[in-house]
Amino acid sequence: MKEEQLQSFFQENPRAALGFSGGVDSAYLLWAGIKAGAKIQPYFIKTAFQPAFELKDAQKLTSQMGIRLTVLELDILKENRIAGNPENRCYYCKHALFGRLKEQAVKDGYHLLLDGTNASDESADRPGMRAAEELNVRSPLRDCGFTKEEIRSYSQQAGLFTWNKPAYACLATRIPAGREITAVLLENIEKSEMTLAEMGFSDFRVRLYGDAARIQLPAAQMAMVVEKRKEIREALACGFSGIFLDLQERGN
Repeated sequence: MKEEQLQSFFQENPRAALGFSGGVDSAYLLWAGIKAGAKIQPYFIKTAFQPAFELKDAQKLTSQMGIRLTVLELDILKENRIAGNPENRCYYCKHALFGRLKEQAVKDGYHLLLDGTNASDESADRPGMRAAEELNVRSPLRDCGFTKEEIRSYSQQAGLFTWNKPAYACLATRIPAGREITAVLLENIEKSEMTLAEMGFSDFRVRLYGDAARIQLPAAQMAMVVEKRKEIREALACGFSGIFLDLQERGN
């Protein structure tokens, strides 16, 4: 069974540093490692690409588990290859993140690095995986064959509040490749998404379209955005030249 395989992994590797986002996958991996008796130290790398709620979720989960979370700062926009936003930005970004993780983990006495990549993640579509492999970051969930849906199911059984947390990509993904990423753009996007979340929307994206905002929503929420269009327009107007609704509903 996959659970037994994962337990065996931690028995063979009882001490490791985990790149921890507070999302579904890394949360379950941390829980499984602790349950197996391993010493897993979670590290959250704080950059301009992560919204504030991600850190809050990471802190909440580790607090519930009674585990100390190490938060590392990284000025990601100092990296021209990242801020310039080329097509392979994700590769450079992951390299910087895992590099920072490795630097601190080694200082803390951890020589095995883990991440929460799962078997549903296609390596061909994720250049960040190449960076992880180059820095010898292990992905136990993927190696043991855990799919995203299985991780959600096991997380629910484990009582982890992250079990039904929507998939979330970093804020940089809202900005088209080739457009320079700035702190101002990221702040506008984060504030806009926070505002929509407070209005009751979920699993959506606010993407940059020229200097305007393009809102992507699941089909079930299309009617609600029309009902609340005035509130949305007033809330988002100061950050964008216009606000558009993408009629192509957002999938998984």
